[in-house]
Amino acid sequence: MKKKIGLALGGGGAKGISHVLTLEALEEMDLRPSFVTGTSIGALIGAMYCAGMSTAEMKAIFLEFSLREDESLKHIVTRKHIFKWLDFIAPQFRGRGLLRVENLLTYLFESVHASRFSQLDIPLSVVASNFWSRQQVILKTGPLIPAIRASMSLPGLFEPVKIKNQVLIDGGAVNPVPFDILPKDCDLTIAVDVIGERTVSEKIPSLSEAVFNTYQIMQKSIIREKLELMSPDIYLEPNVVDIRVLEFYKAAEIFKQATSIKRKLKRKINQQLLSITQ
Repeated sequence: MKKKIGLALGGGGAKGISHVLTLEALEEMDLRPSFVTGTSIGALIGAMYCAGMSTAEMKAIFLEFSLREDESLKHIVTRKHIFKWLDFIAPQFRGRGLLRVENLLTYLFESVHASRFSQLDIPLSVVASNFWSRQQVILKTGPLIPAIRASMSLPGLFEPVKIKNQVLIDGGAVNPVPFDILPKDCDLTIAVDVIGERTVSEKIPSLSEAVFNTYQIMQKSIIREKLELMSPDIYLEPNVVDIRVLEFYKAAEIFKQATSIKRKLKRKINQQLLSITQ
């Protein structure tokens, strides 16, 4: 009998690109999740996958904008479709958020044939936070891209999204790794935490570093509390260090740092499946 696998993809900004390697490991084992949940970048990667995009296609998209060893940032602007990417990373100081995520999402979803949750090949649930009630909001029906936008709307960077009279912001504020909303009848649950680590330093952080790292400190506290109450069968943390929230141009470096996650996941899955069948 086919085992029901539930996969939870956490938030973590650019470090979440490493989720592609988790999905690649599952592909190589000829395994396919029955359910996916996602927060922030995890919601985006999850949506791309659930809509039928292969990990090879996802890798190609992110690597297209990756800074190579012999390049500086100015080299990236000469590449194909780069102006859509620049639309995403360029500050919009007159808006309510410094960045507008629609342009990136529009680009990423050009090759994804799904505009609604009902069109996805695999059921997906996306986590956002209600700004005013401070409660978790789970989105799993209706238009897809607005839900992903809401889940990624990091305060101060991305403009909040209004869905059904709710003002929504980044899901990481309430549930950074949403393994607890996976269906209870899963045979195997996998959660991936991509918040990552920073090298310990004595230097005073910049304002942006202080804001983002403080947010991630709070996320880690939420995760620790959740893990004391319940835990997934497999909990993974890719070894991605010193990658900032918006450094998507470091995709090649992120993939390189996170390579070992594939081997770890395969080993843990084999151990879990063996215990299930015994």
